[in-house]
Amino acid sequence: MPSRTRTRTRTSAHRAGRQLHGGPFAYAVLVLFAAGSLFPLLWTAVAASHDNTRLARTPPPFWFGGNLGRNLRTAWTDAGLGLALGNTLLVAGSIALGTVLFCTVAGYAFAKLRFRFRGPLLALVIGTMMVPPQLGVVPLFMITARLGWTDRLPAVVMPTLVSAFGVFFMRQYLVEALPTELIEAARVDGANSLRIVRHIVLPVARPAMAVLGMLSFVQAWNDFFWPVIALTQENPTVQVALTGLGRGYVPDQAVVMAGALLGTLPLLLVFAVFGRQIVGGIMRGAVKG
Repeated sequence: MPSRTRTRTRTSAHRAGRQLHGGPFAYAVLVLFAAGSLFPLLWTAVAASHDNTRLARTPPPFWFGGNLGRNLRTAWTDAGLGLALGNTLLVAGSIALGTVLFCTVAGYAFAKLRFRFRGPLLALVIGTMMVPPQLGVVPLFMITARLGWTDRLPAVVMPTLVSAFGVFFMRQYLVEALPTELIEAARVDGANSLRIVRHIVLPVARPAMAVLGMLSFVQAWNDFFWPVIALTQENPTVQVALTGLGRGYVPDQAVVMAGALLGTLPLLLVFAVFGRQIVGGIMRGAVKG
């Protein structure tokens, strides 16, 4: 009987260690979804390589033309994308860093610390996600104008350094990933709250921080509604700068597509460079044992 048990255990472990392979149907579905996801980017590049006259014809072009370089240079010059990309990188990086840091600390407090009104405060934080952001535009603009931040990057960065979703996300992760006994042992050894956060909470929360940082960076990079109100064409982000390309009686759609392509390429570059680390962090956070 024990030998049978050992044999079954070895067989189960061998099966668990094998790599699973999908069938033809699974690969067909994955290819279909990948093609659907890449089609908007491919169409943007195709449209950016033609002129406005060709885009107005029916049927539209389905392959690259010869005007991509000229349209990219026009979009870069007319929209001032050099300044816009620098501003957007600074804004998105600051928002991602602030969101990860503050939301991790707040999520740890809601997950592991005991204080009065913890439950109502968490419910209040979650409840703010149900409020449409359009309702706060007028008072937010009045505050930024009073502080002298109109057409300045702090007007875009400061209101979004903390997100309710980020606090809730980090709280849910740390509830399961961070053992309470580890915190209690650190307190017994004389560690203060700052040292616990630095040496215990942050290393444990690193996988979730990577995911939250990526999501925050992408959202800040693509944000349009508040930046177009708080900023002007003199000091724009990418999304604000691209609105200048669509003005005029007959906007040049090819140049607009070229500008959109230039605004998308940095995101693709970031994911190409850090995608493996982000996915690896997600997998390390998903596997416990």
